[in-house]
Amino acid sequence: MNYEDIKKLIDDMGNSKIDELSIEFPDGIKISMKKDKTQMIQAVPQEPVQYISVPDKKIEKAETVENKVEENYKIVKSPMVGTFYSKSSPTAEPYVKVGSEVKKGDILCIVEAMKLMNEIESEFDGKIVEVCVNDGDMVDYGKPLFKIK
Repeated sequence: MNYEDIKKLIDDMGNSKIDELSIEFPDGIKISMKKDKTQMIQAVPQEPVQYISVPDKKIEKAETVENKVEENYKIVKSPMVGTFYSKSSPTAEPYVKVGSEVKKGDILCIVEAMKLMNEIESEFDGKIVEVCVNDGDMVDYGKPLFKIK
């Protein structure tokens, strides 16, 4: 079974109402998939608010210095379940790091799935502002890997 067949199988299951699937092929290949039943909830970022307590007075809103608006970020998400690697080998330099300028099609990282090393390419032009996972971490389908501005 090649990578494209596996990817199609994962996509088909993701789009179906099936929660769990196990397949055993005559050549010995076994595939088991199970959907995570937790729901993803996306919070809309608002202006950070800090409250202070003043003796004998009501709680007041304090002014905040930092205002991070994340709606301008483009998110590169994991296209599959696997292990995240920021570099091609343990002794190599990371493909990208915070501050790196990237173009659409540049390799950002590797996600290892079923002993296959899958190069993840940038879908956007921009600058890396955050690497959302650590080297060697397990990632799920759709997990944010990078924020690009």
